[in-house]
Amino acid sequence: MAELYTNNAKARLLAGEKLSAAWSQTGSTVTAEILAQAGFDMIVVDCEHAPIDPPQLLPIVQAAGGYGSMIMARAPWNDLVAIKRMLDCGIQGIHIPYVNNVEETARAVRACKYPPLGNRGIAGSPRAAGYGANRGQYLQRANDEILVLVALETPEAVENLDAMLDIEGLDGLFIGPMDLSTTMGYFGSPSHPEVQKVIREVEKKVIAKGKLLATIGANPAAAKELYDRGYSYVIFDSDVTTLRAVAYSHVDEFKKLMGK
Repeated sequence: MAELYTNNAKARLLAGEKLSAAWSQTGSTVTAEILAQAGFDMIVVDCEHAPIDPPQLLPIVQAAGGYGSMIMARAPWNDLVAIKRMLDCGIQGIHIPYVNNVEETARAVRACKYPPLGNRGIAGSPRAAGYGANRGQYLQRANDEILVLVALETPEAVENLDAMLDIEGLDGLFIGPMDLSTTMGYFGSPSHPEVQKVIREVEKKVIAKGKLLATIGANPAAAKELYDRGYSYVIFDSDVTTLRAVAYSHVDEFKKLMGK
């Protein structure tokens, strides 16, 4: 008999451990596997801004899931069908973007939970449930084990935050600094003092409620500052941006060496 289905990364987060995270944005099973091999605690597959749908997500989960990393995904939207299909691929966590109020938060959580806690459609045949084997009693345990976060990206969400954090089944909040700054009127400027002031207020409320807090960081040093402020996980790497940075650096070095 298979061991019970558990989400070790969620347990570690809830125990107060700080976890490393990286975006998987190319849609490549190879780059996702490399990130997992590197030892990131969490690989977050970006199904919102990257061209990744369930047919691409499933092999990424297969390729990267055998190295001890939790495979999470960012949904394209707060959509029941999209979320159901992603979860059925076997991801262990989901981050739902652009959630603005209590009703939207409740809808997001319900989409991730089987009845009676939610309205996620139940099927034993997808990969998540072991292709019919219900491996580890996935169907019975998924409601507790799947990590569910919503993203705060608008002033409306900031205004409704207290009530949003009271929704049962919500594990935490992801602060999206680029969208938040833009919807506040500071286009693509998350470092603006007014934006940072709001972010600090949000951080305090989330931590006071005992919820997990997550965001993005430019690099490990920037992530360390965020961890010190109470964040549970920070996405500080990406297959896309890492490849770009290394490729540009190598081309520049080549040109200098060759006198070009």
